[in-house]
Amino acid sequence: MSGKELFDQGADRYDHQRRRVIPCFHDFYQTVIDLIPFGNSQHFQFLDLGAGTGLLTEFIVKTFPAAAATLIDLSEKMLEKAKERFSSYKRVTFLTQDYAHAPLPQNQDLIVSAMSIHHLLDQEKKSLYKRVFEALNPEGVFINADLVKGETDSIEQRYQDTWIRWIQRAGLQKAELSGIVDRMRYDRPSTLMLNLQWLREAGFRDVDCSYKYYNFAVVSGRRI
Repeated sequence: MSGKELFDQGADRYDHQRRRVIPCFHDFYQTVIDLIPFGNSQHFQFLDLGAGTGLLTEFIVKTFPAAAATLIDLSEKMLEKAKERFSSYKRVTFLTQDYAHAPLPQNQDLIVSAMSIHHLLDQEKKSLYKRVFEALNPEGVFINADLVKGETDSIEQRYQDTWIRWIQRAGLQKAELSGIVDRMRYDRPSTLMLNLQWLREAGFRDVDCSYKYYNFAVVSGRRI
């Protein structure tokens, strides 16, 4: 089964599971909101990469109701859930495509992503960061809340052990846990230091990690 098929299959349970499998869920997503450099009533255009069911976009538009969003994901089933979520919100566009290779919509004020880019190979991440930079308007900001790999094998093992202990206490059904493990086969996280380096090489300034809880990190950069 392909990664796309696995995400299609898990679309119905995805939001519920995400809250249970991310031990730092609230702080993780709230950091993205806190980093958005606009007033609550200000209009801006943003792009959500690997948007899935639209969970991150929902948090953004609830805080910034004048914002216009474009959601990109390769899973039709995920975007069907997103369309249901935003059925009464008129400033949302949906694109079913693989953002790792497809052209990105240009002239964005903000580009965000959550728990998606870690599925890409290192070279794909580096290429994506360059294309994200080019898709942003001057002073535009990129914010990525994602998994990172430990800088050493022993650190990575600590991350995994901590997460497994959390999962074991989360009360997931056996079938749910099996689906999560299947999707993990498509995880290819890179270290935090490499991600920050690639953002700088792409041209971003003010590159920073504003939040980190073991292997969950929120990084950002600005196009000058």
